Formats: sequence, C-alpha cells, structure tokens
Amino acid sequence: MFITRFAPSPTGRLHKGHAFSALTAWSAAKAASGRFLLRIEDIDPTRCKPEYEAGILEDLTWLELDWDGPARRQSDHLGGYAAAVESLRARGLLYRCFRTRKDILKAIGDAPHGAMEAVRPGPHPAEEEARLLADGAAFAWRLSLDRAREALGETIWTGMSFTEEGAGPDGQTGVLPVDPTAGGDVVLARKDTGVAYHLAVTHDDALQGVTHVVRGQDLFAATSVQRLIQTLMGWPAPVYRHHRLLAGPDGRRYAKRDRSVTLAELRAGGMTPEVLRAELGFSRGG
Repeated sequence: MFITRFAPSPTGRLHKGHAFSALTAWSAAKAASGRFLLRIEDIDPTRCKPEYEAGILEDLTWLELDWDGPARRQSDHLGGYAAAVESLRARGLLYRCFRTRKDILKAIGDAPHGAMEAVRPGPHPAEEEARLLADGAAFAWRLSLDRAREALGETIWTGMSFTEEGAGPDGQTGVLPVDPTAGGDVVLARKDTGVAYHLAVTHDDALQGVTHVVRGQDLFAATSVQRLIQTLMGWPAPVYRHHRLLAGPDGRRYAKRDRSVTLAELRAGGMTPEVLRAELGFSRGG
C-alpha cells in the first residue's frame, strides 16, 4: 500500500508553502488509494510550542485534509529514539562530540581544505574526552563515517542508491547514487532532546511503514544522509518524490523565518479553502 506523510514542526504557523506540500502528499495518497499520515516533529523543546501544534491541526482541517489515525507526536516517543541511538553506539558507530556550534563554525572558517574536514571532526583524544566528561560538559553523539564505512563494507558503501520519482533541484530523477559523505559526521543525538532530526525521521518512516516520502526540494540533499542511516539500521528504503518549492510574488520561497503570510492570516482576510486550493493548483478532489 502507498503510505506517505506530512511532517511539520510546530515552530510557527503554516504558510502557503506548507499548504502546497501537504496537498501534494495528500493528493498523492488519494490518487494511489493509499494512506496519508500526519506526524508532528516536535523534538526541539526550545522552539516547538503547543499553540503552534494546535494551529497546524486547525489549518489542515480548514484545508479540508484528512489523515489516517491519530497524529504521531515525536516528543511522545523519545524512548524509541534512545534505543536506536544506543544500538548505533553499541556497535561503535558513534562518538561523543563536545564541540559547540560556534566551535564548528570557526573550524569551517579555518579549514585548509574546505568545510568537509570541519564537519568530520572525529573523536576527542581519550584524555580530553575523559576530562570533559568529568567536568560534566554537554556533548552530542556524532556518526563516524569512517566506522560506518568499515561496518558496511566497500560494496555496500559505494553501491547505495535511492529512487526519485519527483525531481531534485537540478532535475535529478530516477535511480540516483547516494553520497554517504554528504552530511559529514552528522549529529544523531543532541544534549537537549536525545535525538536529532535525521535519526528521528528515518526511525519514524520505518516504524510507520512509509513507502513514499513526498516533500520539498529543500530536503533533497538530506536524502543521502537518511539513506545511510536506513542502511546502517536495516530499515527499508522508501521511494522519494521531491516537489518544487512554492515562491511568493518576490520570487523568494515561502519560509517561517521570513515571516511569510500564514494560513491563519489568509483565513482572517476572507480566503476560503476552495480559493487557496485552486490558487495552488488543486481541486477539492485532489
């Protein structure tokens, strides 16, 4: 069965870009007589707010979208993510990184051969790590690409791929190779949440049986990182269907950080869901 999802983070109200993405995924599920799931990706406790989650449900209901089963709230399932982190740690694939974001940014600026070395900092020397642990310093768990490559073996490491039914930013489509080094030694668990985005999303896609990931082209680059995690964890590989990004009259894509006009504001101004659907290229039937 075709199963896809819409997975917003409750860090603000939804805008037209979100509506376009939700409608694209919902319509794909309806066309395939499949299932459309709603996931609330709220693992960031500092930015995610209950009022924004309530707003997401209100906006999607106003858009006349329906979803199968209750929405999955990631903050309710931190134990499952912790178990995935422990599985990787027990296999020796993770290392503690005490470097702050500021440290990493400085290292990128200082890196003599480009930024890749800065996001593959490697484990701290044993004595330094022991001292930092004794001091109670906060750390994140990073995935070691060197150890991952050794664990998978060269054939699997170089042979990973994914199927793209949509198109990447440069028109990439079909069966595409994975670049397992694309994200560097990516952070998989953070001090404040116990998990980071890439691990949480791949965990949930596997758990929920997602067969098709329908999302915007801004996340196309994340696919290589996520396929690497899926391969390491033995999780199935969904088909990916990246769609174009909706842009405003000024040519800039809609984004929360740019304070794009929200669906709530459009609704308050008299916009109807029928009009918005038509504007975005969707009929009531999908």
